Amino acid sequence: MSDGGEVGESRLVIFAALAANLGIAAAKFVAAAITGSSAMLTEGFHSVVDSLNQILLLYGQHRAKRPADEKHPAGYGRELYFWSFVVAILIFATGAGLSVYEGVVHVLAPEPPQDATVAYAVLAVSFVLEGTSWLTAVRAFGRGKGRQGWWQAVHRSKDPADFVVLFEDTAALVGLLFAGIGIWLSHATGDARFDGYASIAIGVVLAAVAVLLGCESKGLLIGERASPALIAAVRATISARPEVTGVGHVLTVHLGPRAVFVAADIDFVDAVPVGRIEAMIADVEAALRADWPEIDRLYLKPVAALG
Repeated sequence: MSDGGEVGESRLVIFAALAANLGIAAAKFVAAAITGSSAMLTEGFHSVVDSLNQILLLYGQHRAKRPADEKHPAGYGRELYFWSFVVAILIFATGAGLSVYEGVVHVLAPEPPQDATVAYAVLAVSFVLEGTSWLTAVRAFGRGKGRQGWWQAVHRSKDPADFVVLFEDTAALVGLLFAGIGIWLSHATGDARFDGYASIAIGVVLAAVAVLLGCESKGLLIGERASPALIAAVRATISARPEVTGVGHVLTVHLGPRAVFVAADIDFVDAVPVGRIEAMIADVEAALRADWPEIDRLYLKPVAALG
């Protein structure tokens, strides 16, 4: 798939999740007001936070497209990593924090259970909508991960939009299950504290997701190397040239999801003229970018004899 296709599919996944969450949030708040359910109110906050997160990811994607300028010569690609880190903080501070707080309040001062018919109806519709968004995210991520395992693909992904929505939708489905169980237990036992326990459980799930997203986003924000396959290709392509006697350190770092900086130390044959070195560098750059279009900048540095 081309870079443009990958970006388009990534945006489609985010828009699908955003559309689902906006409608679900309104329905959950109405159901919470009618039933007095803490778990349902928590789920409403959860959907609002998810909606805000998807807006931030779209904003980050838009900002990351800006071309390099004098102030940011390496471009703005890594700005998406900043906003994905902000998303993780929002999930933890707002989503998880409000869920646990609301649950504790409901456990300490439980309200008598009200008719849950509306709550069950909203949960069922929400599960269908969230499930549809989750399937869209799973299919998109599955196509991009290749033969890698799911967790390995998440860890190696350089585009937060690929896995943030997947994690959010998974947490949303688990949260809906917890909310449904909590409401059912409250009515089955007459003990409204189960509704509060469900809110706390939802908060714990959100906190776990936030920590995972935060760790992945932090690594990208600091700067991660390119794939081992790209590094090996750079080394092999340069080493194959007759003008080269050795390749030293190859440095790579992602400037964005699909932009890689590459620098390599090269020992040239002493008798090779400068003009030939310049032509060779141009040939190597063209060959590498033909196979690896994500290479945004390539710097080849002549060094003394290696070894």
